[in-house]
Amino acid sequence: MTTENTRSREEPKVFRTLRDDVTRGDFKRSVKRDYSEMKEFMLDEQRKKRLTKMSPLRRWFYTAWWLFKSLFFKLTPARRILLVVGIIFIIGSKTITFSDEHVRVSSDTNGLGVLCILFVLGLELKDKLIARRELEAGRAVQEALMPERSPSVPGWDLWLFTRSANEVGGDLVDFIRIDEKRVGVVLGDVAGKGLRAALFSAKLQATLRAIASDFNLLTELGAKLNAIFHRDSIAGIFASLVYL
Repeated sequence: MTTENTRSREEPKVFRTLRDDVTRGDFKRSVKRDYSEMKEFMLDEQRKKRLTKMSPLRRWFYTAWWLFKSLFFKLTPARRILLVVGIIFIIGSKTITFSDEHVRVSSDTNGLGVLCILFVLGLELKDKLIARRELEAGRAVQEALMPERSPSVPGWDLWLFTRSANEVGGDLVDFIRIDEKRVGVVLGDVAGKGLRAALFSAKLQATLRAIASDFNLLTELGAKLNAIFHRDSIAGIFASLVYL
C-alpha cells in the first residue's frame, strides 16, 4: 500500500509529458485557438477594424507589434525591465569574461537573456496559478450554494442543472421552500462572465432568498428585487431572471 501511494505521488516526467503532448494530435488546433483568444483579449475594436483593411503581410506585422505592446504594458514595472534586459541580451549577444589570477569564467549573454525571459514567464505563470486557485475556491462556494439537485415537490417533477463555461460564472439556478404551500424556482443569468458575474449572481441569490417570503404578489417581489439590485450594482451590468 505504501509503495503504491508513493508511486501515485511521483512527479510527472518531463520528456514523457512532452511526448504525450506531441502525440495527442491537437497541437495546431490548440495554438490557433490560443492565438485567436489572445487577439480577442488584447486588441480593442478599433485595432481589429484596422487589421481587416490591411494586406496579409502588413496585418501580420501590425498584429505582432500590437500584441507585444499589450503584453508589455500589462506587466509590472520590474517585469518590464527584466523583459527588456532579456531581449537586449539576446539581440546584442556578446561573450562576457570574468577572470583573475586563478579563475576565468566566460558566459554568453544569450543565456542570461533567456534566463531573464524565463523568469518573467515563471512569475506570470505563478500569478495565473494563484488566480486559478482562487477561482476554483469560488466555484466550490457556488456549488455549495446550489440547491438539492432534484427538489421534492408534491405534484411536480423538477430537475435543476447548471454548468459554467468557466471556473465561475453568472448563472443562477435555485430552489426556495417558502412555506408549507409555496416553493420558488429560480433561473437567472447575470450579464458577463467570470468573477464579476459570479459575485453579482451570489448577491442576487442571497437577496431573493431573503425577501421571497415577504411578498405574495410577484409584481411587488420583482419591483423590490430590481430596486435592491440596481442600488447595489455597478453601471452597465444587468441580470435576467425567471422566478416561478
